[in-house]
Amino acid sequence: MESVAILAITKSGISTGLKLLGASPEWRLYAPDKFRGKYDDRDNGVNWYAESTSSKIAGLFADSDGLVCIFSLGATIRLIAPHLKDKKTDPAVIVIDEMANFVISVLSGHIGGANRLAESAAGILGAQPVITTAADVKKTIAVDMVGLNFGWVIEDDRDVTAVSAMMVNEEKIGVYQDAGRHDWCARLPANVTSYETLKELEDSDAKAHLIISDRIIRDCSKERVVYRPPSLIVGVGLHQDTTAETITNGIRKACQDAGLSPISIAAIASLKKPVDVPGLSEAAEELNVPLSLLKREELADVSVPNPSSVVQAFEGTPSVSEAAAITAGGGTESCRLILEKQKFPPDLTVAIVRLVHR
Repeated sequence: MESVAILAITKSGISTGLKLLGASPEWRLYAPDKFRGKYDDRDNGVNWYAESTSSKIAGLFADSDGLVCIFSLGATIRLIAPHLKDKKTDPAVIVIDEMANFVISVLSGHIGGANRLAESAAGILGAQPVITTAADVKKTIAVDMVGLNFGWVIEDDRDVTAVSAMMVNEEKIGVYQDAGRHDWCARLPANVTSYETLKELEDSDAKAHLIISDRIIRDCSKERVVYRPPSLIVGVGLHQDTTAETITNGIRKACQDAGLSPISIAAIASLKKPVDVPGLSEAAEELNVPLSLLKREELADVSVPNPSSVVQAFEGTPSVSEAAAITAGGGTESCRLILEKQKFPPDLTVAIVRLVHR
């Protein structure tokens, strides 16, 4: 968690805040100005404020990833209530009591990281963390957290709440995975069954589905959550003046033709030219993925199914799109070419590899 603010409004609360600051010096401690000068040299670690606590907490709530309130739960709720938006944007909020006996995860427990923050603060203070999110209490799968630490993205979150309730209520859930890391769950709960194919999943008696895939998934009648792992590398060959529009349209069309979701693109790869291609960096920015530019020496010896003497003559390597995708994917031991070179007028070629996760 990049930015954590501690807010203490009593003497004992400030002492607790200083203990947290000692273990996590990157955190920031805030306290009312009336206590300034009462902590000797430790005053240097406190950001003193003169405005009201309600005004101060408004700014901290907006600007912090995590907020540690060292005062009562009721007061915390009243102070943050006017600023609540949704769990995707609200910061993690935890509460620590005056005696530092309990650390309570209050807001954004899963996605915001309040549960982890509470456990971290409790470890520093020797306190008892209080976690109330159902998936954590029941030691089951937190549907909204699956693969989050691996960069997985939920394609459509409208069924997350319903499927989460089914998970907690131990109803039958089916899982299908054909991409991404497989160590996202150490052991599936008893109510969750993994299926080898989508057809087996669809024909099962599971009431909801968890699908981990980079493929386009057709609609079904069951409630489901589809996770998109960053498992695809797109290689492109192009001219100096190829436009961003041509590149993005070509990549999207290539994904559509191959039945792949562009949400799972992990990077775009291409040949590093003597002068940067503006359209290429603009396309990567539009698709919100990193750009990997490779030297021709890195591509020249890569074995590809569609080498070209014309490309060799102009670029100094017999392949750009296929070779760049394979090289950026870590070589043939780490990826598989799943879409061979496709041509898109007037001057673009696209190839796609899937990363192999064991």
